[in-house]
Amino acid sequence: MKTFTHLNLSAPLAQALAEVDYVEMTPVQAATLPAILSGRDILAQAQTGSGKTAAFALGLLAALDPQRLQLQGLVLCPTRELADQVSREIRRLARFIPNVKILTLCGGVPLRPHLASLAHEPHLVVGTPGRLLELIEKKALPLPAVRTLVLDEADRMLDMGFGEAITGILSAIPKPRQTLLFSATIPPPIRDISRRLQRDALDVTVDDDPAVALIEQRFFEVDPSRKLAALSGLLLQHRPESVVVFCNTRQEVRTVASALTAQRFTALALHGELDQREREELLVSFANRSATVLVASDVAARGLDIADLPMVINYDLANDPDTHLHRIGRTGRAGKRGLALSLCAPAEVPRARQIEQRTGERLRWLPWVPGGRTEKAAQPAFRTVIVDAGRQDKLRPGDLLGALTGDAGLPATAIGKIDIFPTRSYVAIARDWHSQAVARLRSGKIKGRNFRIRELDLSA
Repeated sequence: MKTFTHLNLSAPLAQALAEVDYVEMTPVQAATLPAILSGRDILAQAQTGSGKTAAFALGLLAALDPQRLQLQGLVLCPTRELADQVSREIRRLARFIPNVKILTLCGGVPLRPHLASLAHEPHLVVGTPGRLLELIEKKALPLPAVRTLVLDEADRMLDMGFGEAITGILSAIPKPRQTLLFSATIPPPIRDISRRLQRDALDVTVDDDPAVALIEQRFFEVDPSRKLAALSGLLLQHRPESVVVFCNTRQEVRTVASALTAQRFTALALHGELDQREREELLVSFANRSATVLVASDVAARGLDIADLPMVINYDLANDPDTHLHRIGRTGRAGKRGLALSLCAPAEVPRARQIEQRTGERLRWLPWVPGGRTEKAAQPAFRTVIVDAGRQDKLRPGDLLGALTGDAGLPATAIGKIDIFPTRSYVAIARDWHSQAVARLRSGKIKGRNFRIRELDLSA
């Protein structure tokens, strides 16, 4: 592993890396960053959590001229959630570069605010293909100065039907440009895009097996009629602080989440029928430990990247080995061990054999024995408070932390993750301190102002 000091980055970028404790490069960063910084095109196969976002973010920022008030870099992502994560990472690394404007432009929200935000040209834009193409067609997204284009999770974008939108965007961006293409898998259609768009691209494949080696896998052959009982039994046995349960269909997601909720688990269903705010609040509450179980399909969970996820459960076995590895790769991150449990109906056993062939390792099968457990489901460590103010109100995490530890009298240990959005903020409060925090915030002020304080209801 090489350290970031080998790259001779600018002082502001080096300072930002030090602030977030980035010292050694991950394999994908070591393989791609020297070429990215030299201006070369990249075709890289790398999974979520491999460090690819920081790789292309550093490339974008190193090439940026903040004095030029023009759009210079564009990042395409398949989902709003991934676009938000990418934007946050770029902002973290850009924090010591003055006056950098980064916009996140995604579908699912009214177009008018995006048109207003583009009145003053940004330096960098991160967004989903459909919304970006819409803005291009309205001649609202200025492209003449774009010199770096990033396609993140390109295979997922094609799977989601964004092929035509991507083609439309690419035809509007001027040449020459640097094109960075990252994908978890590189099927023939991605190779075709690379050949059409890229010049002498460096082809990089990062083996994700070292990360998978940190994950303990256990398989349970269970009759389909007993899967719900097996799932709740495993949750009661292991009592994870946080777990993602994967299902293969949207209907299964709803059924499983409802069944777990009826058994007093704090379970959330992530599916495609949620609007943007519902999805944001659901993901925030899960990431800040206000909910224990997130039930999701592969489509809905694209771009999901939860830090310190100790466990993944496959309620349904994935349809192919690569998807299985992508699922379980969400645990066992950053050198920590993870646990992946898979419930396998007899009809799914052939899929398990394919996984065994793909990994080259014998699967560990354990019997599931129904038990007479009487334990109650564990309650989440935190509850979420919503403040109806955000970045547009110049609100920062430190302002909320100060109000809670000052006027509200909470210890710093009672305050968890703080998420700031444009018009609202979410604060995780330890359960024992939640009522006091809400009462004091409602009766006090934040930055000398009164804001509406709400409690996030996860019962829906």
